[in-house]
Amino acid sequence: MKRKILTRNIWILSLVSLFTDVASEMLYPVMPVYLKSIGFSIILIGVLEGVAEATAGLSKGYFGNLSDNIGKRVPFIKLGYAFSAVSKPMMAAFVYPFWIFFARVIDRLGKGIRTGARDALLSDEATPETKGRVFGFHRSMDTLGAVAGPVLALIYLAYHPANYKTLFLIAFLPGVLAIAFTFGIREKKKELVTPKLKTRLLDFIKYWKDSPALYKKLVTALLVFTLFNSSDVFLLLKIKEAGFNDTTVISVYIFYNLVYAICSYPLGILADKLGMKKIFITGLTLFVVTYFGMAYAHDKLVYFALFFFYGIYAAATEGVAKAWITNICGKDKTATAIGTYTAFQSIATMIASSLAGLIWFQFGAKATFLLTALVTVFVIIYILKSVVEKPGPLNKA
Repeated sequence: MKRKILTRNIWILSLVSLFTDVASEMLYPVMPVYLKSIGFSIILIGVLEGVAEATAGLSKGYFGNLSDNIGKRVPFIKLGYAFSAVSKPMMAAFVYPFWIFFARVIDRLGKGIRTGARDALLSDEATPETKGRVFGFHRSMDTLGAVAGPVLALIYLAYHPANYKTLFLIAFLPGVLAIAFTFGIREKKKELVTPKLKTRLLDFIKYWKDSPALYKKLVTALLVFTLFNSSDVFLLLKIKEAGFNDTTVISVYIFYNLVYAICSYPLGILADKLGMKKIFITGLTLFVVTYFGMAYAHDKLVYFALFFFYGIYAAATEGVAKAWITNICGKDKTATAIGTYTAFQSIATMIASSLAGLIWFQFGAKATFLLTALVTVFVIIYILKSVVEKPGPLNKA
């Protein structure tokens, strides 16, 4: 009997991610405006986001490792999504800086708790030959939430301008749906795992030393790329600085997410058929085209074309990278491998945005985009020469 590719658990996890992203992306465009409206300075907003991302980074590594050590996935998934859901109304309950910090950290901690366990469960539901489409499908559903969220926020704010607190309360509703769906996840019974006496916060770093050589090569390439791949905010800022209004900026962002969502699953299927490496390299090549283009673009249609390429890049790399990693690492270390990678990725992302801001301030937007594109060209060359598609006998965990 032919094995079903998109299983019940994959559908449920994808729906959970969709509803969670609807909630998060409803608030993403208004978060800085809301924080400023309750008295946060730009510096304080920066500190808040830095602390939140650092929390997410460390917790991804720790909880991924803990999930592997105790051999369970679902408790981490349930708790992680619950934390992210309850953080939304918390942001509207009080405006004290400490409380806002606490709510934002709860949100990012939720992401850290669930990421490794969720991706490991997705990997468990797939075979090495179907992981591209499984991770691609999940990424597609997740990104549909990133399309729906801002659209819903725009519609609401059109009728209720500046009524941000109510929007935070409304965002709790899709979060509740996400929590409800997590109770439908069924974890396969495994052999009893004897947990370590203690899982320390930074134990996941030890995995780097013991991990397969191929994992080290691939993750090194991914992290170098991340160090120079700044936040999407810089791309949107470039459009804003070119003289376009907020509607155009938000429309481009929604268009990008729509392309991303539509292309993720088909590109996941192609990754299974043609190889992860080929699709990933294609994605990075489109990233280079986008960033070179952003350095010189001024026309509205050109920006939409570049964000079309940018959406395909994201679809060809985000899910594919995780699928590739899970094909490299040992099955009993999947959550640790994903957690370690995403932990380092979070730290690299923080550094990347600070670095991009500094280069932008000193040398301008063009230099920022050209440097990122150039570094990505070197990453592509490194992957082509040094990273093989599948682990050989010496690479196996």
